[in-house]
Formats: sequence, structure tokens, C-alpha cells
Amino acid sequence: MNVLSFVVGQGLKLAVIGSAIGLVGALTTTRLVLRLLYGISPIDPVTFAGVSVLLAVVAVLASWLPARRAAKVDPMEALRHE
Repeated sequence: MNVLSFVVGQGLKLAVIGSAIGLVGALTTTRLVLRLLYGISPIDPVTFAGVSVLLAVVAVLASWLPARRAAKVDPMEALRHE
């Protein structure tokens, strides 16, 4: 179980860093698209939070599924095939 939590933790860490960079980029580019938006606030906290949570869930699933499969493999058997 230690391998599983390590891999999922690393995947989530990368997703959080990427989401933070993306949020900063999105907030800085709102001035560019301000003229294209009619009747919509360019800084919508619900949208920013929703997308961040969605990306975190996808990152956890994307790292958990392969890590779960890798954790089931016997290490000695994997080394024999190398």
C-alpha cells in the first residue's frame, strides 16, 4: 500500500502545481478576453474552483489506476522478467 500512496501523492502534487500555474495564467489573461465576454464575469470563483477540483479528481484517478495495478505485481516476478 505504500507504493500506491506514494504514486498517487506524486500525481496529486503535480496536479496541484499545474492547477496553481494554470489559475495564475487564467487570472492574468482575463484582461485579454474581457472584451469578448458579454454579461459574464471574467473572474468567476465557482468556475475556477470547479475546474480545479475536476482536474484534481482526474489526476488522482489517472495515477491511482496504474499504481493499483503495479502494486499487485510480485516484485520477484517482475525482476525475473527483466
